[in-house]
Amino acid sequence: MSKKALISAVAFLVIVTSVFYFRYQVYYSHGNSDKQVLFEIKKGEGNTEIATNLEKAELIFGKIYFYYYLRSHDLLSRIMPGDYSLSGSMTIPEIAAVITEKRDDSIRVTFPEGWSSRKMADKLNDLGLDGEGFLKIVEKPQGFTEQYGFLKEDKVLNLEGYLFPDTYFLKKDETAENIISKMLNNFDEKLTAEFQAEIRRQGKSVRETLIMASIVEKEVMSAGDMKLVGGIFYNRLATDMPLQSDATLSYYFQDDKDQHQGEELNADTPYNTYRYKGLPSGPIGNPGEKALTAAIYPEKTGFMYFLTDKNTKETVFSRTFEEHVANKKAHGL
Repeated sequence: MSKKALISAVAFLVIVTSVFYFRYQVYYSHGNSDKQVLFEIKKGEGNTEIATNLEKAELIFGKIYFYYYLRSHDLLSRIMPGDYSLSGSMTIPEIAAVITEKRDDSIRVTFPEGWSSRKMADKLNDLGLDGEGFLKIVEKPQGFTEQYGFLKEDKVLNLEGYLFPDTYFLKKDETAENIISKMLNNFDEKLTAEFQAEIRRQGKSVRETLIMASIVEKEVMSAGDMKLVGGIFYNRLATDMPLQSDATLSYYFQDDKDQHQGEELNADTPYNTYRYKGLPSGPIGNPGEKALTAAIYPEKTGFMYFLTDKNTKETVFSRTFEEHVANKKAHGL
């Protein structure tokens, strides 16, 4: 074989190999994990941005292959915004089929931060979904505890606190099990390795942190105030002082009172943080990311008390009880 023919043969082989490699990556490659990931496509996001986010989430091997597949199959304009449960074990065609599927039969469900599992179940019922089955699993989650390390480690007997509040797109016939799975997968994603390491460093459990986050979520609104109030509650725990949170009593009484009085303050329940010191027996709702962050990284100050002005919604902090009493008087409380 002449030198020219050899070069041509090698070049042909390289081209053929490259084509086969490229096609393999397009049709058969997948990400780096079997873990289910809740992947959000926001309205207005471009195809390049979506491909980049998929690659960052380790759901695809390379965005160029994903983009090529969409373009060659005329799918670039068919991606639907929403939340998707995806896995790194899925191929590019499988992911493309999911995110370009028409969702006319889907129901958009938004659970606000801090909502209790009971309120979530009521909303599901109102939408014609299986809220009753949802609540049964929340109260007896044995089928899920082995699937998630954070549930198994804390020997969780109730999913209150672990159902991440967010917007979900659910099928009209979505099972309670699937709804729970989507919410737990979302929480698993939000509970980052950094968060878990910091919780362990502080000598706390995920459950203890969630309990604090759920209280902070109900007491104040802004991320900054949440960190300050988290610091106050940790200060109270450190000095053997009752938390004295009306939010925990509201969870027990199922009311929305800012303040409880009289016999309510004597209620014999582990959720009465006026009567019993320490954390209540469980989360009082399902906290969002701001509250979770505040419970893990509270602002360390000398504050021991706080109040919220009813008119301005401003949070006022104080170091001593006397200062707190004066602030209450000044703000008409």
